[in-house]
Amino acid sequence: MSQWVTSLGKAAAAPVLCAAALIGLLSAFVSGGGAGTVSRARIRIEVTLADIPMPAASAARPAASAARPAATRAYLTIRNVSGTPDELTGARTPAARRVALARPVTIPAHGTVTLTPFGTDLTVIGPRRLTDGQHVALILVFRHAGPVTVPATVTAPGTP
Repeated sequence: MSQWVTSLGKAAAAPVLCAAALIGLLSAFVSGGGAGTVSRARIRIEVTLADIPMPAASAARPAASAARPAATRAYLTIRNVSGTPDELTGARTPAARRVALARPVTIPAHGTVTLTPFGTDLTVIGPRRLTDGQHVALILVFRHAGPVTVPATVTAPGTP
């Protein structure tokens, strides 16, 4: 009987060692944050028609005159060309003190979201001197895709 137990132990040793090694590797993968995360390489975001209309008050006064306007808006179209939804969580630009987003915006997988004057938009707070036709960098921050920098065109008030 002892010979039978010895043979069984030898036969089981290899699978038990392999299982232990696999459990160790999977544990390291999970504790390292690899499980449940979305790879940024898989999310592709395209942004088009980005513009920042100049406030009407700043267009009417000469460049050297009084205080800058408190805020303006930024409008754009975001397209998620991947199969995983993403979320716009914030934005910034060197052309303003800060950019505010009222709430995170979900961009569905293979979907398009437009930030317009009639819905969700980005508020550009404390804009620096903006001139019609100027291009400014707008950095959009997505939960999974990370930061995406796009050129936004400054437009005269009332122009599309």
